[in-house]
Amino acid sequence: MEQIFHYDVIVVGAGHAGCEAATAAARMGAQTVLITMDMNKIAQMSCNPAVGGIAKGQIVREIDALGGQMGEVTDATAIQFRMLNRSKGPAMWSPRAQCDRARFITEWRRRVENTEHLDIWQDEVSELLAKNGEIIGLRTIWGAEFRAKSIVITAGTFLNGLMHIGRKMVPGGRCAEPASTLLSASIQSLGIEHQRMKTGTPVRIDARSVHFDEMEVQPGENDFHRFSFISPARPLPQLNCWTCNTNAEVHEVLRRGLADSPLYNGQIQSIGPRYCPSIETKLVTFEGRDSHPLFLEPEGIDTNELYLNGFSSSLPMDIQIEALKKMPCFRDIKIYRPGYAIEYDFFQPTQLHPTMESKKVRGLFFAGQVNGTTGYEEAAGQGIIAGINAALHCTSSDTFTLGRDEAYIGVLIDDLVSKGVDEPYRMFTSRAEYRILLRQDNADMRLTPYAEKFGLATSERSARFHQKKSGIEQLIEAARHCNLKPGSINALLEQKQSQPLMRGAKLFELIARPELSLADFINFNADGALDSFQSIAQAIDTDREEVLEAAEVLIKYDGYIARERALADKMQRLENIKIHNRFDYASLQQLSTEARQKLEHINPETLAQASRIPGISPSDISVLLVLLGR
Repeated sequence: MEQIFHYDVIVVGAGHAGCEAATAAARMGAQTVLITMDMNKIAQMSCNPAVGGIAKGQIVREIDALGGQMGEVTDATAIQFRMLNRSKGPAMWSPRAQCDRARFITEWRRRVENTEHLDIWQDEVSELLAKNGEIIGLRTIWGAEFRAKSIVITAGTFLNGLMHIGRKMVPGGRCAEPASTLLSASIQSLGIEHQRMKTGTPVRIDARSVHFDEMEVQPGENDFHRFSFISPARPLPQLNCWTCNTNAEVHEVLRRGLADSPLYNGQIQSIGPRYCPSIETKLVTFEGRDSHPLFLEPEGIDTNELYLNGFSSSLPMDIQIEALKKMPCFRDIKIYRPGYAIEYDFFQPTQLHPTMESKKVRGLFFAGQVNGTTGYEEAAGQGIIAGINAALHCTSSDTFTLGRDEAYIGVLIDDLVSKGVDEPYRMFTSRAEYRILLRQDNADMRLTPYAEKFGLATSERSARFHQKKSGIEQLIEAARHCNLKPGSINALLEQKQSQPLMRGAKLFELIARPELSLADFINFNADGALDSFQSIAQAIDTDREEVLEAAEVLIKYDGYIARERALADKMQRLENIKIHNRFDYASLQQLSTEARQKLEHINPETLAQASRIPGISPSDISVLLVLLGR
């Protein structure tokens, strides 16, 4: 006889999306179970054990501001931290950390196991159960039956996963882990369309076989920056990474293997990531280049395993090894395992509402690589939104979405549900039209109020958020009202090679100068003119560096921020016009054939979302506005 378990929310898959979804739902009070095929691989970093990067780092800061766990886990297990794009404006600054892979899993499992209202079940899901267009539960291969009001699917690359090394093909969701072969068919039986996608991972190298003296050292940074707004200082020792380059001899060997490459011999038919290409794709795409940069990165403080970033490949094993040995630093190389490609099922995200809920089956949510995305950060961002909405679905009709002007997560999800994917989706700063508003430094100001609303902000997080917010506001207000005369401040301006004052000026105006910083004025003796400002600055003792940096960014970019906010507010008018299920698009002859087909397929939530669908013209939006007016 089958055992039946009853929950509010079921999360299938314990990767980065699943862990965020499950912990968010449980912390909101929903009785939640996280079902995984292997409890020892919770939040496994299948590819590079790194978190963040350009645009991805902003997503992790947003997850943390929403009360998610990824930022705290990353800080606790980071073995190298860097702030990327420092030479550019603050809208482009992006945190990145190399993590200890084993400790990352351990830390996530500790958090999952100690989250109230959250259980773990080790098993494989074989069948989803639905009735009258609504999800009611699922069954597992071991005969257990779970009933719930909400189910979140976060199965990653495991749905009919197939791995490739040269002409060798092995079923699996990750190296040495079985694929899930039944769940995808069950999802498809509910009327949800699937496609195939491909991704890959590089060779893993034994550090004892590497000639590090033939490489360039890439040290990390150890200042106040971190991922979580509430993490203490990073506890683990900080390690180096290294850089090197391929050469013509390497490329010659790799070209010999192209005939046996699954990407080029027809073995792999699915779509792969354009922005994280394999080394063989680089050779074909950039035929004239003699070298490509590679980055050798540690996997942990207690292992000799190294990750070769930039050398993703599915070429035959002997070709991979022979090619690497043509590089001086790898002439004696020994590897733990070769790189491989993996194909898997995914479901077009245009079949989802912006809440991550299926349009076909109520109460069924999807998050992560099953939606055609790539990257831990993109998965986790979807996961926390799906988890919040799955919990809300159990108790009310409320839903939660983020706008494109509120978060990179909002941009990510809007792109997915409005445009769909024709390759693995990866977030870039260029995808966001309001980059100046969506900086990594202000993610807490944008999103912590939501965490408080849903009960995801601890008392410590709330206290520090309001303290930081108050400190920033007081500093800016003091700078706006602080009048400085030439005689009191010109000595500092001349010292900093800044144009001296001919008449009085506000401190706010001086901090806005590119060659000056807020810190320059904190300890300068200006004959009492700066006393009020300095007393406020010196009274800040919690998150002091973050407060000063945030205030300075707001002052220096005040005009740009105001202009971008005005543009976002203008667009918000279209966001407020709801059109979901209001039109029979097929009958609207005023629209082009392409527009009718696209609008009928997507059935957008708002007029603004309709305007972002590829193939929808401004004249089509004008037609809809006229029809709404009628």
